[in-house]
Amino acid sequence: MGTKAKWAVGIIIVAVVGPTLAMTAAKRGNKAVEVRIEPVQRRDLIASVTASGQVSPETKVDVASDVSGKIMKLSVKEGQMVSAGEFLLQIDPAQAQAEVERSVAAVASAQAQLAQAQANLDQAQNTYQRSASIKKTNPQLIADEQLEQLRTAVDVDKALVDASKHAVDQASASMNDAKSALAKTTIYAPMAGRVTRLAVEQGETAVPGTFNKDAATLLTISDMSVLETKVKVDETDVARIKVGDSAQVAIDAFPDTTFLGRVTKISNSSIKSTTATTSDQAVDYEVTIQLLNAPPDTRPDFSATAKIVTDKRTNVLSVPIIALTVRENQATQQGDTAVGLGKAKPVKDVGKKDVEGVFVVGADNKVTFRPVTVGIAGENDFEILSGLKQGDRIVAGTYQAIRDLKDGALVREAKDAKKPISGTKS
Repeated sequence: MGTKAKWAVGIIIVAVVGPTLAMTAAKRGNKAVEVRIEPVQRRDLIASVTASGQVSPETKVDVASDVSGKIMKLSVKEGQMVSAGEFLLQIDPAQAQAEVERSVAAVASAQAQLAQAQANLDQAQNTYQRSASIKKTNPQLIADEQLEQLRTAVDVDKALVDASKHAVDQASASMNDAKSALAKTTIYAPMAGRVTRLAVEQGETAVPGTFNKDAATLLTISDMSVLETKVKVDETDVARIKVGDSAQVAIDAFPDTTFLGRVTKISNSSIKSTTATTSDQAVDYEVTIQLLNAPPDTRPDFSATAKIVTDKRTNVLSVPIIALTVRENQATQQGDTAVGLGKAKPVKDVGKKDVEGVFVVGADNKVTFRPVTVGIAGENDFEILSGLKQGDRIVAGTYQAIRDLKDGALVREAKDAKKPISGTKS
């Protein structure tokens, strides 16, 4: 093949292949990222905090024994309804009864000694008074020393009477203690309610709960008319909760049903718990929620999950939670330009926080990162306070796409854009 022919073939190859390579390079350099695009719109938002706990009655009493002894009679069963003052159980009263009888005898003995001391005092006073009268009439018949001895005997007998009186008081107090102990062997219901726990059986020995309340508890009576659940809320969420906030409570024992509740108490001190996998302590606070419409067959210790409503917004601008992302706050460093480009070099401005924002899609399908100010967080959306207007087109997914996006990137609507995309703040 001649030289001219070779040049002709080369020109044809360049003419055919050249544009193809150029188009491929162009496509490769400007390849559009598939994303989900949706307009900024208005929604009703509900901010909430979710926590779990257990159902318990607002009022309950752990009935314990103050005396030791065998349980001779048990008249209630677990789950039974009782009224205030109703007989519950009888502890063997034999020892307490014997102590009462001993104390009664001690009181009688002390009273007899008091009577004897009083009689001695009366005799001593009469003797002194007669001697004093004789001394006054005829001083020579009674010596001064003898009269002084009689006066001393009166004082001694007065002291013995006072001591006997105190002995009677002491014996009476011991008798009252013994009678009180005897009365405590018969246990009555301190309040009306349901026996939600029965820890003993007839024939077992009741022990006082001086050092171990749980071991001494015989049974528990609960007022099941007012129920509540105490949930543990993380320290980052508890500040958003107020007394009076409404709540929706799901009880595991009643699936597919939610019940109304209201926050009645927020603890001031934290409940610290250490996880098994780390030494870090999780700081939680106990929040009490009163159940307003719990079913009558609810039992103590049922597991419950409460969704506490902390705030509401009506018809506010919002974006999906997944759309909000964080970018480093960059500033232009003056006097530091890239060689040959004449552009300022972006650097991280130390001391400034990262910026929250979304990617806005322009008319040319190129994205721009725009900082925004957010308000409350709903279940799926953030409230937008500033930075966007209704109708702005934003990138709303996927999480991976938003994480990797940069200013000026070309995007296009994904084929499955209508399919819901779940995710969290990236």
